[in-house]
Amino acid sequence: MLGNTMNSCNADRPNPEQIERLNERLAGLPDEDKIKKEAAALKALADPTRLLIIHLLSEGELCVCEIMAALKKPQPTVSHHLNILRRAGFLKAEKRGVWVHYSLASDDLPSMIKQVIEASDY
Repeated sequence: MLGNTMNSCNADRPNPEQIERLNERLAGLPDEDKIKKEAAALKALADPTRLLIIHLLSEGELCVCEIMAALKKPQPTVSHHLNILRRAGFLKAEKRGVWVHYSLASDDLPSMIKQVIEASDY
């Protein structure tokens, strides 16, 4: 905890001791590049279609054609969402013939998403 925020500010300026504690805390946080990567990863998950894809893949590997049929969406749309998830490191892809088969990079991903949602007000 960073301290009592009720006592950290007055009418003129913030409490200097509180600001010093905050600056020390900031120095221990990941650098800006790491924070940007974290934000990009969360952004990759911030789409209903992509979350549905993750839920479908939690049952096991699927071909693009199976995901298209389940979501009732065209191949370009599904491939677009799959590519975003793959580039973010959430999916593994393996080409077999004309189709690409996808699986989750981590079986823990659906439960991690659930924990994030439970920690929020949504």
